[in-house]
Amino acid sequence: MTDQKDELALFISYLTNERRYSKDTISAYQTDLLEAKSFWTDNGGFDGWDKVQDRDIEVYLQHLAERKLARNSQMRQMSSFHSFYRFLTKRKLVKVDPTQGINLRRGEKKLPEFFYETEMRQVFDSLCGDAPLKMRNLALFELFYATGMRVSEVSTLCLKQIDWDMKTILVHGKGKKDRYVMFDGHTQKALLNYLEKARPKLLKDNSEQHVFLSHLGRPLSTRGIQYVMQKTFNQAGISGKVHPHELRHTFATAMISNGADLRSVQELLGHKSLAATQIYTHVTMKHLKQDYEKYFPRNKES
Repeated sequence: MTDQKDELALFISYLTNERRYSKDTISAYQTDLLEAKSFWTDNGGFDGWDKVQDRDIEVYLQHLAERKLARNSQMRQMSSFHSFYRFLTKRKLVKVDPTQGINLRRGEKKLPEFFYETEMRQVFDSLCGDAPLKMRNLALFELFYATGMRVSEVSTLCLKQIDWDMKTILVHGKGKKDRYVMFDGHTQKALLNYLEKARPKLLKDNSEQHVFLSHLGRPLSTRGIQYVMQKTFNQAGISGKVHPHELRHTFATAMISNGADLRSVQELLGHKSLAATQIYTHVTMKHLKQDYEKYFPRNKES
């Protein structure tokens, strides 16, 4: 198997020498693919083009919609994925084309997927017990739910970033942009329980400062978190594919649904612009409409 750089370099060479595309077109393909790789690295880990799954692409497209990227630009990005993976499949550099079941229709706008409070409670209830990994996972998902942190931010979280008195965390975000996030009493209890009772059993090197550790005592990677989440949520009765980025959506949706100011949520999420946060108002309006149609009495007469 060729390495990640070679796969992309081979594709660029193919576009240049065999398809004879213009420099601008080739540059657009390369930019699209590198931007996607950067997003996956920050929000779920990137272990190679051959490890990308359809769910990874769907989450990235959802991210583009949140940024309110022009629909034509989203479709061009999807076209870049299709072309790249057709090339890799034909060259037998990947076994399965993750784009084959994804079609982005013009004018279709996908809202962020999130978990209901009852679903999160299912997950938390499934993690009762004193097994070290269960205590770690409870603290992990309580933290995601309470803060809206990116998976890369949780993966790299170190002990010194937590202020227990203020119940805040200094997050080192994207683009070297720091921000503070808060956490509640439930999260504090789960974190302290994990740090006092479980983490010492996982720890192999006393100098290790990362909060979340694997069963081998190493920092839990973004890909590791994604694996743990998939397994934990499925075992809790939540079927289908899940992704850590959906926990970020869950936090934002819960905040806005309960009346939080949009700019406060923007700050907590670390969004550069308010436009990226406004997508969650559409989510809450959609569910308000569903509740209206379900519970308003005269709707039942029709």
